[in-house]
Amino acid sequence: MATPDRPGFALPLLLLAGFRTLVDDLHAELARQGHPELRPAHGFVLQAVGPAGTTASDLGQRLGVSKQAAGKTVDRLVALGYLERVDDPADARRKLVRMTAKGRDGLHRSAVVFDELRDRWAATLGADRVAAIEDDLRRMVPADVFRLDIPGWFSG
Repeated sequence: MATPDRPGFALPLLLLAGFRTLVDDLHAELARQGHPELRPAHGFVLQAVGPAGTTASDLGQRLGVSKQAAGKTVDRLVALGYLERVDDPADARRKLVRMTAKGRDGLHRSAVVFDELRDRWAATLGADRVAAIEDDLRRMVPADVFRLDIPGWFSG
């Protein structure tokens, strides 16, 4: 039961603040490692593009945004060297969006840095406590926890 010292609205704000802290720390480290232009939304895009690539239309659907919004983000990431547009070998009328080596490097470094950040939290809170937080969150969130449509969800 919510109490005056633990109001219900504080829980989502604390969860969001924890997420924001991890993501801000990630991007500070990525900048030090040669990826200063990557932004939080870019990580969702790179994940949604995936190793096989995708079309801009499918990308928009995965991100929960319009094809035009996805295309604008793709344009930016192409200009930055993280993505490329190539002909679809299965359908010459379509273009695929794929990660470049730079995009794969940024995504790989993100995974490594997130492991380091988790280790930092475990050093501060205790490994058992971090594991318990993760276990508790797994019990409370839907099974499709790894959703990429957060950009569209936030803006929609």
